[in-house]
Formats: sequence, C-alpha cells, structure tokens
Amino acid sequence: MPYLIKIPKGNLSSLSDFLCIIFLRKAVVTLVGNFLYLYINMTQKKKVLIIDDEVDLCLLLKTYLNRRNYEVYYSHTLKDGMIQFRRVIPDILFLDNNLPDGTGWEKAAALQEQHPGLQVHLISAYQSANPETVTSSFKVWEKPLTLKDLDKYMCAAS
Repeated sequence: MPYLIKIPKGNLSSLSDFLCIIFLRKAVVTLVGNFLYLYINMTQKKKVLIIDDEVDLCLLLKTYLNRRNYEVYYSHTLKDGMIQFRRVIPDILFLDNNLPDGTGWEKAAALQEQHPGLQVHLISAYQSANPETVTSSFKVWEKPLTLKDLDKYMCAAS
C-alpha cells in the first residue's frame, strides 16, 4: 500500500523529522516481520512417522517424542505407512523391517533419495548382517529399544 506523503512547506527541521519517522516506521515493520519469521520457524515442530506393527512400541515412541516437542504419527502396516508418509512428509522416519504386508527396509533408500533431508531410523527385532539396502546414513535400532539409548542418541544428534 503506497504512503501518501505530504511535505511541509518552509520548515526544514520538520521535513527531516518527517523523513526520520518514515524511516523508523519501515525499520519497525521490517523488525516485526523478521521476528515473526524466526518465531514461526523456531516453534514449528519436526514431524516424525513411525511405521511398526508393534502397537506398544509406537505408543511408547509417540509419548517419548511428544514430550520432546515432536509432532508424531504412526502406522502399523507398510501400505498405511506409505500413505501417511505422502500425507505428512516427515522429517524423521522410524521404519520396522518385518511388517505384516512387506519389508520396510526395502523402502528406506528410495524414500531418502526422494527426500534428502529425511532422517531414517531402521528398526528390527532380528539384527543380522545389514542387508544391501542399509547404508551408513541410516541409524539401525535393534529391538527392544530402550528410552535410555534413544535419549543418548537424541541428545547427541541435537
């Protein structure tokens, strides 16, 4: 919205005062805008998606992560998890390997390739040799997960 400027006649002091007021007004508007931008970005919660068929583990992780100011979603099947993934687009993914309708770990590399900033945490009750689909950019958790180990990792990562 353009400002209508009425320049006073004669008194140079009042013109400089007027210009100072305009400058200060723009500076305040800029400062308020910057503050709001920072506030929104700082208060925006990271989104976490948990895809695991164990209901208790999902609820435990959800409670733990909610207390640490994360927005948490979970699914118990690979199909529902992939639908939820596209809907939420999480920052962090906890993905179980053996799900009722497929192998979760096979999806990990493609998801991270499509979403390079995604943190992928692979979960399995059976820790055998890491399959080819697992790269060093994935964190592998062996069940049972303990909150103590998760706490150590989350504190070190932040």
